[in-house]
Amino acid sequence: MSMFCYQCQEASKGLGCDVAGICGKNEVVSNAQDKLILVLKEIGYYASQNRLAGHSVPENVDVFLIEGLFTTVTNVNFDEERVNELIAQGEKLRDQLKGDASLPKEVKIGVLAEANEDIRSLKELIIYGLKGIAAYADHAYVLGYKDEQIFVFMEKALGDLLKDLSVDELVGLTIKTGEIGAATLALLDRANTEKYGHPELTQVFTGTKAGPAILVSGHDLLDLEEILKQTEGGGVNVYTHGEMLPANAYPAFKKYKHLIGNYGSSWYNQQKEFDAFNGAIVMTTNCLQKPKESYKDRIFTTGLVAWPGMAHIADRQKGKAKDFSKAIDKAKALGGLQETPGKKIPIGLAHNQVLQLADKVVEAVKSGALKRFVVMAGCDGRHKERDYFTKVAENLPKDAVVLTAGCAKYRYNMLDLGDIGGIPRVIDAGQCNDSYSLVVIAQKLMEAFGLKSLNELPVSYDIAWYEQKAVIVLLALLALGVKGIRLGPTLPAFLSPNVAKVLVEKFDIKPTGEVKSDVDLIMAGN
Repeated sequence: MSMFCYQCQEASKGLGCDVAGICGKNEVVSNAQDKLILVLKEIGYYASQNRLAGHSVPENVDVFLIEGLFTTVTNVNFDEERVNELIAQGEKLRDQLKGDASLPKEVKIGVLAEANEDIRSLKELIIYGLKGIAAYADHAYVLGYKDEQIFVFMEKALGDLLKDLSVDELVGLTIKTGEIGAATLALLDRANTEKYGHPELTQVFTGTKAGPAILVSGHDLLDLEEILKQTEGGGVNVYTHGEMLPANAYPAFKKYKHLIGNYGSSWYNQQKEFDAFNGAIVMTTNCLQKPKESYKDRIFTTGLVAWPGMAHIADRQKGKAKDFSKAIDKAKALGGLQETPGKKIPIGLAHNQVLQLADKVVEAVKSGALKRFVVMAGCDGRHKERDYFTKVAENLPKDAVVLTAGCAKYRYNMLDLGDIGGIPRVIDAGQCNDSYSLVVIAQKLMEAFGLKSLNELPVSYDIAWYEQKAVIVLLALLALGVKGIRLGPTLPAFLSPNVAKVLVEKFDIKPTGEVKSDVDLIMAGN
């Protein structure tokens, strides 16, 4: 095989991509990313050794770790040159930290370098969890928020992955990764809400208005803010796409009248949707697909996102905003969109907004009008079998409410499911990182009903996963004690049979099944 990668749900044949990535990643980039991961582990090990010796670790080292890990998340960076630049930077940092220390053992590059299948499975589960932490920590850091415990843990965990650890030690490290993941999600929630306000229940327009336009995709709210500021009063309308949809619910963005609404749907539809969008497109984080020639000259990447030959908007300099003028000029030159009708969809039901409905929710549960909450958060993807999540939403009884976050929502957020006494039957908390909101809602409900465990609530979990940010959300839920999670549309290829068995026995994780039987089990609390 020329490469090996099985970190996402679309791993070829359910085993792994060994010629080219289903995502579009070629063997050269895949192998370069494997080398970068090894360098990051070495940096983590030496940084952790420095701390043990009583030395401080420069912040730029930890920032490099989170940016390096985020670079290797699925659908972020497809550019060999940029990955190799990161490897060179990493090797310099590693050598500066090394001193007289030496690695605990000889290490090799690549997923399959670890011969023991169960050890490999657990180590990969942990590294994918760390990639998820890095993505969310990077989002927070960009907004000026950081937590030293996240940096310290990341250093140690990366270094520990170079050691000969037992299965029990790795299981413990997996749960600790989930705990830090939960703390990272909480940090990002605080960063987003303190900077942009708490999301509000909002009806988002899904049509278009006539005029020049920029489409903003990804997750980076600061990029969106700077684009809105730089286009204000300039005759260019702004639309969100994919995981940027929830931005429309933040008070800070509502003041921009040229933020029209949301165009399109989930990331995997972007080639068709971008092709039809006669405007400039900005990819702010992951979820990039290979661009079609029809729009390659009007799509821009920024931050850690990269595709060979695609125009890239440089990072912001300290104290200054990014310069999006090239994208703005392109939008004006293209002439723009025509007006099209569109329905409105409700968003903005993060924890602060839902808790304002707490009395209604508690009364609905006590009266029997609301019998079950079904957490259907996570990712969307190309596979036809993901229709399962649409069908589950359609077949849930009218006394059940869906709690969602992430692009999984695009499987059912346009359905007309109605409400229960004013409580929407699809409660959309936001981006995948806003899965934390769903935890806060559950914890507050637990308090309201005087329960001692999240597992005593009338809540079921039917989670869709695709990439590594979903992995850390899953590990965070497990670390918080949540049991009985259904996971689909397939179980991860990186879980060996024995590791999958441990997760089943310890946490009652189960695969999604047939729609009708799953709905019956969900409503019965099984």
